[in-house]
Amino acid sequence: MIRSPQRQLAPDTVGPGLDETTSLRGIADKARHDKAHRFGNLYGELNEALLKEAWRGLNKSAASGIDRVMAGDYEQELDANIEDLVERLKGKRYRARAVRRHYIPKGDGKQRPLGIPVVEDKLLQAGVAMILEAIYEPDFLPVSFGYRPGVGARDAVQALGFNLQYGSFGYVVEADIQGFFSHLDHEGLKRMLRERIADEPFIGLIGQWLKAGVLEPDGSFLYPAAGTPQGGVVSPILANIYLHHGLDLWFEGVVKPHCRGKALLIRYADDFVCAFQYREDAEAFYRVLPKRLARFGLEVAPEKTRLLRFSRFHPGMRRRFAFLGFEFYWSMDRQGERRLMKRTARKKLGRALKEFSDWVRAHRHLPTKALFRQVAWKLRGHFHYFGLPGNSRSIKEFHAKVLETLLKWLKRRNRRHRMNGWRFYRLVELLRLPEPRIVPYSRTRSIVLA
Repeated sequence: MIRSPQRQLAPDTVGPGLDETTSLRGIADKARHDKAHRFGNLYGELNEALLKEAWRGLNKSAASGIDRVMAGDYEQELDANIEDLVERLKGKRYRARAVRRHYIPKGDGKQRPLGIPVVEDKLLQAGVAMILEAIYEPDFLPVSFGYRPGVGARDAVQALGFNLQYGSFGYVVEADIQGFFSHLDHEGLKRMLRERIADEPFIGLIGQWLKAGVLEPDGSFLYPAAGTPQGGVVSPILANIYLHHGLDLWFEGVVKPHCRGKALLIRYADDFVCAFQYREDAEAFYRVLPKRLARFGLEVAPEKTRLLRFSRFHPGMRRRFAFLGFEFYWSMDRQGERRLMKRTARKKLGRALKEFSDWVRAHRHLPTKALFRQVAWKLRGHFHYFGLPGNSRSIKEFHAKVLETLLKWLKRRNRRHRMNGWRFYRLVELLRLPEPRIVPYSRTRSIVLA
């Protein structure tokens, strides 16, 4: 059984050098150069200047919390509101408000719960997230791509594809954590935070948000014993900290040294894929992964977790796996060379087309120019994410079916001046609906090499 080594805690001394951490840059520099330092006086960093900076980064169009106060309303008296918030923080009179829960449909027929805090809590969470990012960005490993500055899902797809194409991997473990955001252990997270933070009031703020009540759509209140609201501003970095300790460090420090061959982990938030050179290494990891996650109150989703033989010597669509909306498989290119291929996952493509059909059906009453402008925005968004090199066939398929669906509903909209194919495609040309296009990979960070 693979065991994780005990991590040595640094002495609880935060006095010397504290004056250097009066800004986010100072905190980041200290974190980068002293991996054992525990930060104190972070609660005092939540001042007017930091919160005004945090305000600039908030999504002002997001939904309101239980008080129904929108960001625009809060902004009308922004200086006074922030001053009042800081005064309550100083006097230890701040109390987190309950979170309004909203459900959005998932592709498998289930619903994803989102927590919507009030504006003031969003603002304070954003300030805390900025401080946590300054501390933990130097600690996070390059295998982690989710909710981090300068990288995203496309970079994770690029790193995985590059390593599978040019690395010596023959097996893949495709894993899914069951309800991660609902099962994150509160006390376990606090223990992790205390390895880098020696400021209990600051950790107490995070504890308030973890324990905050949840207002369900039916009017009932819940008080969670575990989890963090998916949708909360601070939730993404808390999730990264949790999995940094629970998965990333363990894989790099324990799993890889125990492997006979090469091993690779690529993670985006709670979605991850592991690749191995040899079967016995993949099987050992596959066996021990549920036990490792159980130590952190987590479990794998059995129906979405599997070990797959995956190499250039076993091509074909039967051996494929999905990651971040893409399906990976081996096939022959035009030159007859074995190459790693990717396409938009069939479930993802079908879901996107259904969502578009539902949307255009509900919005076909819009003036033609306004309707086409929003369709153009949706097409550009799809191409910007899925338009990766090698996926041109899938984005062309999406484009063609979007136009087909749009024409169908426009024909039904106006029976007096019926739309026909010639008029429609003339409009497509005049109103400049975007054509399918490949958006090259970014080069914001060097590719992870196993």
